[in-house]
Amino acid sequence: MANNFWSLMRNLDSPKRAGRVSGRSSSLSLTVTALLVFVFVLPQAVTAKENAANQHWVGTWSTSPVSEGETFENQTIRQIVHISIGGDRLRVRFSNRFGTEPLVIDAASIGVQYLDGAVDPGTLRVLTFGGATSIAIAAGAKVLSDPVDLTVDDAADLAISLYVSENTGGSTRHDLAWQTSYISSGNQTLEEDMDGEFTTTSWYWLTGVEVQAHRNTFAVATLGDSITEGCCDFANVDTNTRYPDYLAQRLLDRYPGEVQAAVLNEGISGNRVLNDFFGPNAQVRLDPDVLTQSGVTHVILLEGINDIGFPGIFGPSEEVSADEIIAGYKQIIERVHTLGLKIFVGTLLPYYNAGYFSPAGEDKRQAVNEWIRTSNLHDGVIDFDEVMRDPGQPGPYPSLLPEYDSGDKLHPSAAGYEAMGDAVDLKLFKEGGSNN
Repeated sequence: MANNFWSLMRNLDSPKRAGRVSGRSSSLSLTVTALLVFVFVLPQAVTAKENAANQHWVGTWSTSPVSEGETFENQTIRQIVHISIGGDRLRVRFSNRFGTEPLVIDAASIGVQYLDGAVDPGTLRVLTFGGATSIAIAAGAKVLSDPVDLTVDDAADLAISLYVSENTGGSTRHDLAWQTSYISSGNQTLEEDMDGEFTTTSWYWLTGVEVQAHRNTFAVATLGDSITEGCCDFANVDTNTRYPDYLAQRLLDRYPGEVQAAVLNEGISGNRVLNDFFGPNAQVRLDPDVLTQSGVTHVILLEGINDIGFPGIFGPSEEVSADEIIAGYKQIIERVHTLGLKIFVGTLLPYYNAGYFSPAGEDKRQAVNEWIRTSNLHDGVIDFDEVMRDPGQPGPYPSLLPEYDSGDKLHPSAAGYEAMGDAVDLKLFKEGGSNN
């Protein structure tokens, strides 16, 4: 098309053609102008369309709601989250999963955290919902904000604020965020510097941040209990030393270009595969917390130690066998595979001398780990047990390496979480997600 155009232009400019077209110069000028628009504007429109087709939404941060929490009235909650991959366009997800009444978010904003509850000057953006600055979320429902243009770096800390003038139905909360957020009176969503009257280490109603990214960019969802969540060393609050954080950084290093890999932390302290305790059990929350996440192509499952340990504390009524835990795994694996996603299962960590340790429980842990290592139903094994246990343990049962132990014989230290992040073979994740 371009060659034909320039051929026409050469003919129009030649002396031979000049006399023949002079009487129609006005109409010809219009024709040339139209051709110029066609030649130069159309390719730009095609490029824009191609760029849009080459993009999709991918979760860059997420958390799993646990339970109904306290109410808020005429207060702003500025919540800090540590994302995995950055981008130029974002949207935010809120949930009223455990609310008993519609929740009205009267105002909301997003910005890059500067320090504590302060936002980097110039990065504060109003969040809207269908063009409106407020929204009512039905009990049990979730919503997405409109896309907002904001350039954020990989591994950035974002400040997401919401203002609630009246909350009559309780909140939807993730209890142990291991991250400080800020609460103040009145609507302070547009204040760059919000000195919180109170601080909290829970997240309220906020369940996800998504970025628009290259269509081959993908997300890894880590489904688990407190060991995935990042519990339980309080010295690690605000340090982003959960094992999914370390994994996210390794994936950023591996995919530094246009195609990237995000990590979503779907861990809940006390969570179980088979029975509810802290939060809905893993089978119940698999759909809302994992399978409906934007851009997820891979899942890491690390859960089951609470199924083994908790009945020893709370009585035998919920005691389960290794086979029953394995049956729960099989259902999760099948449901993940039904959507064409890949799932890797992590072996259960040693827990000798933890508060709910028992010899019978250790037998179950060993049986579960043997199945994980030998099964061909999942797509791969991440042998956390092998990495984390002390090979020199003289007693009858394996325990955590001392340097990997937070002190309770169950939860890893920051060094232990780093070792877990390093234990994940990045070859399990192929560029472009599960289609490759």
